[in-house]
Amino acid sequence: MAKPIKVIQKTELTEEQKKMHSLEKLLSGVSQNTDSLLETLNLIQELHDSGMMEALGSLLKAKEKAAKIAVGQLTRQPVTNMINNAMAAGGILTELDPETTSKLAKSLTAGLKKAEQGLEVDSKLGLFDLMKALKDPDINRAVGFGLNLLKGMGEGLKE
Repeated sequence: MAKPIKVIQKTELTEEQKKMHSLEKLLSGVSQNTDSLLETLNLIQELHDSGMMEALGSLLKAKEKAAKIAVGQLTRQPVTNMINNAMAAGGILTELDPETTSKLAKSLTAGLKKAEQGLEVDSKLGLFDLMKALKDPDINRAVGFGLNLLKGMGEGLKE
């Protein structure tokens, strides 16, 4: 029967052995990723040749000043207005039915084409022409839509 182990001896690596182990791991990683490392080196060389590495280095050195300038630009009134307007527009778009929006956009495109054709004819419209046009179901539908749109906007503005 074997003797029980009473003492476990932990082998400590010397500094030189640790360095050799690290180098072996590094060489193994390099050999496994040769293509990507070469691409990275080419990219860095291109950045260097174009002067971008110098610009990035300068930017990093002046990071505090650059951050102050960026924050200063972002807090300007026109930029904050743009951000607030974009957020408001995003909020409006989330409330709209996508199917209705798509239908409206297609109708608007068709209307613009028709209006362009009407400009080419260049005829004058009189009061009786307007009255007659209201009997056209398509025009009547669009005018009704516009009036309802104006009604809803007016109600919204009252709030």
